[in-house]
Amino acid sequence: MAKELRREIGTFTALATVMGTVIGGGVFFKTASVVAANHSANMTLVAWILGGVLTICAGLTSAELAAAIPRTGGAMRYLEYAYGKPVGFLMGWAQLLVYYPANIAALSIIFGTQWVALFHLDSSWQLPVAVICGLSITGLNFLGAKVGGTVQSLALVFKLIPIVVIVGIGLFAPANDPIQWWPITTGDHLNWGSAFSSSLLATMFAYDGWISIGNIAGEMKHPERDLPRAIVIGLAGITVIYTLVNLVFLKTLPIDLIAGNQNAAADASMKLFGQFGGKLVTIGILISVYGAINGYTLTGMRVPFAMAAEDSLPFSKYFRRLSRRTYVPYFAGTVQFIIALIMMLMGSFDLLTDMLVFVMWCFNCLIFIAVFKLRRTEPELARPYRVPGFPVIPLIALLGGLFILITTLVTETGLAVTGLALTLIGLPVYYWHQHHPTVE
Repeated sequence: MAKELRREIGTFTALATVMGTVIGGGVFFKTASVVAANHSANMTLVAWILGGVLTICAGLTSAELAAAIPRTGGAMRYLEYAYGKPVGFLMGWAQLLVYYPANIAALSIIFGTQWVALFHLDSSWQLPVAVICGLSITGLNFLGAKVGGTVQSLALVFKLIPIVVIVGIGLFAPANDPIQWWPITTGDHLNWGSAFSSSLLATMFAYDGWISIGNIAGEMKHPERDLPRAIVIGLAGITVIYTLVNLVFLKTLPIDLIAGNQNAAADASMKLFGQFGGKLVTIGILISVYGAINGYTLTGMRVPFAMAAEDSLPFSKYFRRLSRRTYVPYFAGTVQFIIALIMMLMGSFDLLTDMLVFVMWCFNCLIFIAVFKLRRTEPELARPYRVPGFPVIPLIALLGGLFILITTLVTETGLAVTGLALTLIGLPVYYWHQHHPTVE
């Protein structure tokens, strides 16, 4: 008799999973990109709010497939079910080659940037610190899943400390400049449409992680009730937190000192709490970033391992190898770090994050379309949870996703083409491997 997932997760655990998965380091550093795109306080805040609304719609929509297809592998399995194995493989391939390594590389670069600023080191130290950061986390995860999980649990606590301190104190501090909410404007000589689209795209990295929310649907006691509640409350709470953090930054620093400044969070902390207090907050932010990198490292190395377990990858016999003492997929973890290292050497934080957001939203849009497709082709499919407000909520998610993809193609053509090329390389790899399976 097949074993089934045990339904033990309630509302609070689901809510904690939502917030713990999504909140990472992006909120502290993407403000620089958003403000650089628009040079406007009110457009910056509106972009964060709309980014949250789009994320809520996306989470509510994808959760329908998660509840109906509660299989190990998450979104990769939804796409495989709706479109066939090649599409599911492509998402796994994109996660292996782009998503996880780019996240690790981008956040390691940010860690290096903050470390250099905190200790007033020469900028030439940024890349070595980033590499050491990424390497140390990979090494910790090689010690076993328990070690990686412990780092993640500790980081979850520390990541909330700088947020609470910055918002709690910053909201009541005197404003540098009053913020006018209406009309929504941009800086001089900027096109309103391109400024807004670039701003919205930049926020998406900070909201990333919502696709994993539905993975726990098969273990929830009452998914039809608790899943939408956790998604709406959790993501709405994150939207409020992100908006308040950005409001504090905009109140504390002149807008020209935020635009393009990846040390804006540290600078705002120094101004709010003085030199010593600001450094303590910055250390909290560094721990939060370290924890975010650990989360991507921990989960990322298990994607090629899971694919290799089904012999879906070339060299599957290596990717599914586990270390004898700690049972960690060390080969998959090593390959993941090598790809991340190459990205650190070649990319910047914004370049890498924009590319991974573009690639993943290609698959997100396919997921939203799959909800419509399966409603039509498989109306009898058991759906413990159905997206509320169908078809409005899925349409908002889909139109928002298409907006992100089209504007990225127009404004960042090279980045988009690179991301697509790296993803589509997976197709010949898939078909070649079908005719040349791994030989033990």
